[in-house]
Amino acid sequence: MGQGAAPQEARILARAGRLAQARAMALASKRDFGTLRTAQIVNAGMAELLAVPSDAEKAETLARIVLGAFDDYYVRSRKIPWLAKRAFETRDWPGAIELSQERLAIFSVSIDKIVPILTRALGGAGTGKGTGDGKGDGGGFWDAVEARYRALAARRYEADLALAYLASVRRRVHEDVWDPAGHRARAPAPGRPDFLRDFEAPGRMTARLAEAILKVPAIEAPFRDLASDAERVAARINAELEIGAGRALIRVEVVEAGFYRNRGAYIVGAVEIEVAGGGEGGAPAGRTIGPLALALLHSEGGVEVDAVILREATLRHIFSSTLANFHVTVGAYHELVDYLHGLMPARPRGMHYSTVGYNHIGKLAVIEQITRGLARGKERLDHAPGPRGSVAMAMTSPAIQYVLKVIRDTPSDQYKWGAFAGVDSVLAKYDRVHEQNRSGSMLDNIIYSNLSMPRALFAPAFLDEMRAMAGGCVSAEGETVFFRHLIVQHKMVPVPLYLESCTRQEAELVVIRLGQCIRNNAATNVFNKDLDGRNYGVSDLRFVYLFDYDAVETLTEVKVRTNTGREDGEEDIPEWFFEDGIVFLPEELEAHLRLPERDLVRLFRAAHGELLTLDYWTRMQGWLREGRVPRVRTYPRSCQLDLDDPVGNLTLIEAR
Repeated sequence: MGQGAAPQEARILARAGRLAQARAMALASKRDFGTLRTAQIVNAGMAELLAVPSDAEKAETLARIVLGAFDDYYVRSRKIPWLAKRAFETRDWPGAIELSQERLAIFSVSIDKIVPILTRALGGAGTGKGTGDGKGDGGGFWDAVEARYRALAARRYEADLALAYLASVRRRVHEDVWDPAGHRARAPAPGRPDFLRDFEAPGRMTARLAEAILKVPAIEAPFRDLASDAERVAARINAELEIGAGRALIRVEVVEAGFYRNRGAYIVGAVEIEVAGGGEGGAPAGRTIGPLALALLHSEGGVEVDAVILREATLRHIFSSTLANFHVTVGAYHELVDYLHGLMPARPRGMHYSTVGYNHIGKLAVIEQITRGLARGKERLDHAPGPRGSVAMAMTSPAIQYVLKVIRDTPSDQYKWGAFAGVDSVLAKYDRVHEQNRSGSMLDNIIYSNLSMPRALFAPAFLDEMRAMAGGCVSAEGETVFFRHLIVQHKMVPVPLYLESCTRQEAELVVIRLGQCIRNNAATNVFNKDLDGRNYGVSDLRFVYLFDYDAVETLTEVKVRTNTGREDGEEDIPEWFFEDGIVFLPEELEAHLRLPERDLVRLFRAAHGELLTLDYWTRMQGWLREGRVPRVRTYPRSCQLDLDDPVGNLTLIEAR
């Protein structure tokens, strides 16, 4: 939708503009990292805009102003991976976290800076407001601006990202509905990417070859013991891949860049194995290609290899959207995503874009995947499996890998947190989770604003229910459904639903990982005051994640109290009852999780008993207030080179 809209669509657009104002105000409050020059660029361009005489020259000038603001954003975003590399080299962990937050935020920060200046300068002219047809009051002039901008950006590698930027400006200035078709992601260049580095292998991994691979990212910090690490890496690869008679390692390829995130770095590539054929009952002859990743840490003694990853499922978890984005020192992001998708084909391509920091391209790919899947499938969007949310209404279809959510105007009767702070307060919590270190235990989410979808994609009864319960966010007219906001997350199975049909072994694994999920969230200063197990989901790899964020709070602001010291029969009201704010009693956590069997409750207590204690939570709050950046493992313990390392047994590190 957009220019030339029909009258009924124009009314939806007008409603979109009104409903989006509160959301725009929330975005405007995003933290400004002080690294963009957008305001200076736009203000300088405005002086030139006023000086040129003709509309054509004004359109050209304005197009260049918007493109200059985009360039300011893009140059900074491409610099951040190199700064992340430097943060790893210097062990600047708070700086690394800051860079992750900045990279996620600065696209919106740049838009926030340019839109008020454009709106003030253009007034009604050029915004297309007033008639609803996209042409009146200067809409034709804005068309000319966009046409010139597209021409200027067309030959650029990052043209799709530049057009996504233009679309965001348009939505805010023009009060338009988001149209993904206008700036879809380009295809990667054909042929082998030039960022891959090949190593011929002499039938097996050698220490010499491993050492050469470890030098690929050119990390400017000394290894603690490079020769020893290389020997151990070679031994682990040969053992796990069963290199020997009938199986030969013939080639290794590595992305010639580092993958940096928080306190860690990774080398990513692939190994090629030739199988001679094992005769009767043996493996067939041929060549196979599998993933390779080396996880690096930088301790006080120097850089060291912490883990070797050779399984696609493990690599997929490392690249999960439940973790902070990677900073990769590769400019060819389309080819990089194509390569990563080849290593992990089960992971949607759009998710790969987001994982390497190109969230707005990922956003396009995800909505296209959803609409294509729904168009092909027979099932319409309807209630997601599991209990109904008191704040969010969730929908999905067997044809897609995602769950879509809208926020109710007012909570249902099951809401238990007193006065409801409003829809935008909930959206702010989802925004917060998107922009922080998710510790491998919280699903990322995409929030679409001012989005329209075909009415035929929705089950009629569910659409009627959404309009009744979330009318401030959802409207429908004719064949179009309009969303003021739409939250999209990867599909999970709620823990109670999963436990109803899984095996005993799977249930025990999920219960242990549920406790680790709560620990990991705490390590990143996140507290879910609604510890109901229904707010946690199980992935296809059987990892457990928090996915419902309307009850998310900052852990250091929670008042942790206990009743365990009270005498039996003591009936007076405890002192904490009269305290303001959020009060949490750790000993009640177990009951909130709603584990269905006593044996599972006992297992949870044996694995995570300290979560039921006052000491654990107050100790964690103390660490966070001191500014520590706790370690959180993102790969199984079995992948580590040193299984006897006591650091590997820290309570904040995920269990396998």
